[in-house]
Amino acid sequence: MDSFKTHTGLVVPVDRVNVDTDAIIPKQFLKRIERTGFGQFLFFEWRWDAEGKEIPEFTLNQPRYEGASVLLSRANFGCGSSREHAPWAIMDFGFKVVIAPSYADIFYNNCFKNGILPIRLSEEEVDELFKRAEENEGYQLTVDLNNKIISDERGLKIDFELNEHRRQFLLLGLDDIGLTLQHADAIAEYEARH
Repeated sequence: MDSFKTHTGLVVPVDRVNVDTDAIIPKQFLKRIERTGFGQFLFFEWRWDAEGKEIPEFTLNQPRYEGASVLLSRANFGCGSSREHAPWAIMDFGFKVVIAPSYADIFYNNCFKNGILPIRLSEEEVDELFKRAEENEGYQLTVDLNNKIISDERGLKIDFELNEHRRQFLLLGLDDIGLTLQHADAIAEYEARH
């Protein structure tokens, strides 16, 4: 996994509450066993109609948000089933950061395991970001994980909280396996003794 220190990216607003994992990646696309290739199916039923035509009103289909890497949404993002495919799809589409007031616990944990930074902000702070993203085409945010600060070029500066263990995971680019492999010598020594 790549380490995450700072990221500047275009913001795309998905102005919905209770975005569940079936909306993020519908069940018919869960047959794949690798972690890649899911991005094309992200928000599939919101992006495409029954005839396979793009739904232009959905923000991910609007040219002004092409290449976005910061996903902004509302409360209880990632609720529903515990499929890890949801963060896989978000990451594969190109998102590095998700900002919302709250998340479903399993989704939140899975983000860290896949190199995505999920940030919790207050409803008021999220409202302000929605306003700025909608009013300013090309709106970008910079996320500084070292200092736990979100900023923009218009003077916005928001501190965010994050568990230190999770922050270190991302800063060092570690997942659970990477964390274990940091102790490879001690594990090998133990195995040799037994």
